[in-house]
Amino acid sequence: MKSLLFTLLLLFSVLAQAQKAMLTGNLSSAGSDTLGYLMTLWGEDFSLQAPGVNVQVQAAGSSTAPTALAAGAAQLGAMSRPMQNDERQLFIARYGYPPLAVPVAMDALVVVVNQANPLQRISQPQLDALYSVTRLCGGTQVPQRWGDTGVIDDKWAQRRIQRFGRNSASGTWGFFKQQALCRGDFRADVAEFPGSAAVVQAVATTPESIGYASFGFHLSGVKIVPIVTRTGESIMPDADTIRSGRYPWFRPLYIYVNKPPGKPLPPLVAAFLHQVLSSQGQRRVAEAGYLPLSDAQISAARAAIE
Repeated sequence: MKSLLFTLLLLFSVLAQAQKAMLTGNLSSAGSDTLGYLMTLWGEDFSLQAPGVNVQVQAAGSSTAPTALAAGAAQLGAMSRPMQNDERQLFIARYGYPPLAVPVAMDALVVVVNQANPLQRISQPQLDALYSVTRLCGGTQVPQRWGDTGVIDDKWAQRRIQRFGRNSASGTWGFFKQQALCRGDFRADVAEFPGSAAVVQAVATTPESIGYASFGFHLSGVKIVPIVTRTGESIMPDADTIRSGRYPWFRPLYIYVNKPPGKPLPPLVAAFLHQVLSSQGQRRVAEAGYLPLSDAQISAARAAIE
């Protein structure tokens, strides 16, 4: 019986590979910078199995995905946040149904400072006061120097804080605004960067700075700062705290696609998503520094795209 099952699984695998090899055409992705590297890795893997398919990846920010998907300019809309209602309505106005959101990886928003910075932890009200002009999360005093955040090191206490972040096209920008700033407005003196890698690199080379980025971007020269919860516990983002929900700012990463209700996905899109949700595709997630989906999440995602 085991021999028969193994033979059937092997046959299905061979047939799946043969079907991919026969695929031809163009497959384009638009959207998230956070997902840009992963989309490139997945695209390279897919092209090896389906050499007749040309995969193109544009990663200008999550806000570019809904427009490209609605216009038919891209078949894959990579987003590091859920679509907003007005973005969904843009798609519905053209097609009469909403796009399908397919979770493909788990991520978290993290706060980073320079490796030399003695800051040990930071609370949401402190972050709110640092980054927001409206301070809707309860921040009162606006920290201007590192001593205002609780740093007591004499060499650091009087240093002025430099604030770094993402631009408004970014899903990470929107997620930080929603979660860390309680939907408040950003200060005008937050220096904006087009990607998480650029934020982290800037923090690494600017000792007095603080920034926020995706968990998947790890560079030498910076350290991740634990977040103080409402109960006073300091939580460092890692696989356990993100998966359990103990770390407050975790999020799925999505690929949005055009799937008419009751109808199958186009063959290229379906094959690509199955590649992403495969064991190889999820290994790529871990290699890129993110968290693979759980077995239950993968099963749900596969069911949704059938």
